[in-house]
Amino acid sequence: MAFIQFPKEMKWGAATASYQIEGAVNEGGRGLSIWDTFSKTPGKVYNGDNGDVACDSYHRYEEDVEIMQDLGINMYRFSVAWPRIFPNGIGEVNQEGLDYYHRLVDCLLEAGIEPLCTLYHWDLPQVLQEQGGWDNRETIEAFVHYAKTMFNEFDGKITKWITFNEPWCVSYLSNFLGAHAPGYTDLQLATNVAHHLHVAHGKTVIAFRELGTQGEIGYAPNVEWNEPYSAKQEDKDACARANAFFIEWFFDPIFKGSYPAFLVDWFKGKGVTVPIQEGDMDIIHQPIDFVGINYYTGSVGRYKKDEGLFDHERVDTGYQKTDIGWNVYPEGFYNVLRYLTERYGAFPIYITENGSCYNDDVEHGKVNDQGRIDYLKQHLTSLHRAMQSGVNIKGYLTWSLLDNFEWAEGYKMRFGIVHVNYRTLERTKKESYYWYQHMIENNFFEV
Repeated sequence: MAFIQFPKEMKWGAATASYQIEGAVNEGGRGLSIWDTFSKTPGKVYNGDNGDVACDSYHRYEEDVEIMQDLGINMYRFSVAWPRIFPNGIGEVNQEGLDYYHRLVDCLLEAGIEPLCTLYHWDLPQVLQEQGGWDNRETIEAFVHYAKTMFNEFDGKITKWITFNEPWCVSYLSNFLGAHAPGYTDLQLATNVAHHLHVAHGKTVIAFRELGTQGEIGYAPNVEWNEPYSAKQEDKDACARANAFFIEWFFDPIFKGSYPAFLVDWFKGKGVTVPIQEGDMDIIHQPIDFVGINYYTGSVGRYKKDEGLFDHERVDTGYQKTDIGWNVYPEGFYNVLRYLTERYGAFPIYITENGSCYNDDVEHGKVNDQGRIDYLKQHLTSLHRAMQSGVNIKGYLTWSLLDNFEWAEGYKMRFGIVHVNYRTLERTKKESYYWYQHMIENNFFEV
């Protein structure tokens, strides 16, 4: 029996997002978001599900904070719904929206839990989408205004901020693959959006510094790891392109002030260019205080001509899969964290999302989600390996605290360590909750 021991200063937490848990979409002065529109468009979301009620955390946040306090976490990542603060994206601020987040933050602080606030977790105000969304550079200015409002309002209460969650999803998944709101399938549009997110991020960091806001600011890309099937150069190159689509494309501009040339050339071959305006790269290339890393899965890959965007084929080599069909690939977690540190230096990292989908239900008052416990053990072992290898890990936040609205998958897929009955909204702590609770209490676990 071996023990995986973490340092005593390690932060432990859980994460959620506004549209996935809050509900109350027509309450408190909230405006419509693109996800309200997308989820109510026939055929876009499984079973026609939407976030109108979700976990009803807008009304049940006190219960949810009690669950967190019992869990023993000392950090909670949540996101603010931009349409709750500015129902039209810009214009007059909605005091009721600010008041809700004050109540939530106060409740967290009273429970001894540090708030980690994400400004954008995909719920763009619908009014701004109708004006071009993230393809319109005016949305950048609207976002910075919203961010400055939040910095001023919560200065001293929230001291850790994330600008954007998973910019790859906001840009390519949503505007090239069309799987998420607003649901377009245009590679040039998606590339425009990715660049404009970078500019908005940079301008927001500049505003944070200029305002003298207390605390730290970073952002949270999602990463995957594609391991070459063989030592052939064509397999290595194919996986390098697939990895760079998630990593270099969203890290190089921030850390190096440029886009990776080999991927820029590849996109040019597809007729796509990055819409860089004068001064953009200097704006993007701002020092940040930490990076949030979201990791779920990865795969083995190889070269295959005309396969996907990058002549890259995923190869099923027999990895176990979670109920959403993603590989359980903890080695990829270790590899990607090592790669990031080797390429960009030992910058501070919070694991802002890591978790698994297992759809176990309540039986005799319990949820026996052993698959999720095994996933946590494997990935926390990989995280420990990375820390022992010099990766600067500050904290780990599992996805997710609660089963919730899983975007295009509706309520079919469950990622929570707390089960939610979507009819009664009753919360039931899963066996993974109790495993995580015990691990946090002791700061180690047995392998």
